[in-house]
Amino acid sequence: MSIAGRPVAAQLRARVPALTGRVVARLLADLPVYADLPHEEISGDIADIVQHNLRLFADVVEHRRPATDAELAQQRDSAAQRAEEGVPLDAILTAYQVGTAMCWQEAAKGALPGDLATVLEIMDRIMVLQQQLTSAVSSAYLEARQILDSQDHGGRHALMAALLTGEPLDRFTHRTGLRPAARYLTMTLALAPHPDELNQPPGPGAGVAARRKIRRVRTALDHFAGTPVLTALDASGGTVLLPAAEPPPWRGPGGLRALVEEATRAAGVPITAAAETAEPEAVPAAVARNAEIVDLIARTGRPPGLYRLADVLLEYQLSRPSEALHGLAQLLRPLEVKPELLRTLETYLELGLDRRATAVALHIHPNTVDYRIRRIDRLTGLSPARPADLQHISAALVARRSV
Repeated sequence: MSIAGRPVAAQLRARVPALTGRVVARLLADLPVYADLPHEEISGDIADIVQHNLRLFADVVEHRRPATDAELAQQRDSAAQRAEEGVPLDAILTAYQVGTAMCWQEAAKGALPGDLATVLEIMDRIMVLQQQLTSAVSSAYLEARQILDSQDHGGRHALMAALLTGEPLDRFTHRTGLRPAARYLTMTLALAPHPDELNQPPGPGAGVAARRKIRRVRTALDHFAGTPVLTALDASGGTVLLPAAEPPPWRGPGGLRALVEEATRAAGVPITAAAETAEPEAVPAAVARNAEIVDLIARTGRPPGLYRLADVLLEYQLSRPSEALHGLAQLLRPLEVKPELLRTLETYLELGLDRRATAVALHIHPNTVDYRIRRIDRLTGLSPARPADLQHISAALVARRSV
């Protein structure tokens, strides 16, 4: 079909990049909920679905047929994602209407009186496509919301609550008919804020960015487990329970470190995690230990990643209240009035007693590092150069962060 001597489908395909930009700009101007979305989502998912719709319209016009179910799959997936992010359905449908209207204006541009029959046929095609889009998007959105609501209030929510509170399993099974797994991989996650959360003012946009981050983490977890996992997550992190017939490997392909790395890539934020496999009765204690480990990692300045109790045994033990803990912390008290010495000592230990690396990290000369280490020795009687002192210094630094 041609208008003003130009094939409509070919004209539309050539104009897809420019028209996508115009449609997205119109959505941002006319729909406040879209203006509040994270920039990553606007330039990624939203722009992608607009381009897909424009090309679909060109195909429908060129082949003079309705869209197929397969061609509407991307729109259904997009609607389900927007449902998880809390974007209202009426805003989504309005966005499709805006995009369709702008596509129609582009197709009919320059139409002549002799093009009336073609214009009417194209109008008929676009009305059919708009009906298909409205039906596909609405059904996918409502189905996703129904699943989310049932998860929030149904058996999975009850199972996780029972596991976390330590409810007797026989009573839970009798009450719900659900049977817990033989054991669970318990995980505590700490999620850093996504840039889109930080760059948005308080309001819907920041909330969408947080929900988007959480959804991506859940997707990675579900893929790893091969089944929807039990989660209680918010923007800062939370608890995850994965059914595990056997404790999963820590390292290597299919291991837990790879899982955390994949979740980190998917979410686009650093993730700190602690994990432990436990039988159902031991889940509350395992979750509590995981939370302590994640807190210790944050307080001791370790990098994000996956940890277990064996990785923080010294810090964990020193975090227990005791007179010894206070005494260890006091070993470095003379450095409190010399913060540059304390910072040098912490950096020196973090970098494996490498004076040159420490100098680079602190932007000072290596000789200054040597001088400061000697000053620390004179003030505290402790030197990292002496193995016995090094153990006390490491313990004292941990104790200082724990008291």
